[in-house]
Amino acid sequence: MTRLTDILATVFLLTVLLLAPFEAAAQGTTTGASGLPVPRFVSLKSDRVNVRIGPSRDHDIGWTFVQSGLPVEIIQEFENWRRVRDWEGKEGWVFHSLLSGRRTALVTPWDQGGKTPLRADSKSDAEMVAELETNVLATVDKCASGWCRVHGEGYDGWIDQTRLFGVYPDEVVD
Repeated sequence: MTRLTDILATVFLLTVLLLAPFEAAAQGTTTGASGLPVPRFVSLKSDRVNVRIGPSRDHDIGWTFVQSGLPVEIIQEFENWRRVRDWEGKEGWVFHSLLSGRRTALVTPWDQGGKTPLRADSKSDAEMVAELETNVLATVDKCASGWCRVHGEGYDGWIDQTRLFGVYPDEVVD
């Protein structure tokens, strides 16, 4: 009986190990060349980041970001190059050392002219401590239960997670 139990345990373990990559793919994430999940959000480390049309310095520059801290989504990795997407959906390749793991977000960049309430607590009926303009760049401290704690120059509070580019819906950030 012990031998049968050992065999069944081994078969179960092998099944779990073989199906794990399919589970990750079903959830929309994989592991990139860096060993980190793809897709994921990061921020620009420099105030001048060239975005290339391919993953090498031999490829032409498509455009240049000119503000550090902007959030971008890594959607592919190739060696030391990261294919990124900005809030407008533009994609290109950036050398990995120009990116930071620091989490930032843009407040409703798709809602020109709108304002987003910043709350004292992570509840829709909590006291409003400020109204943030479109495209305000915020540092993300943490996210849980649909709310993110953010701060920047002169503000600190909670914002509805769906109002940010730089975090996924319902993503937990510690």
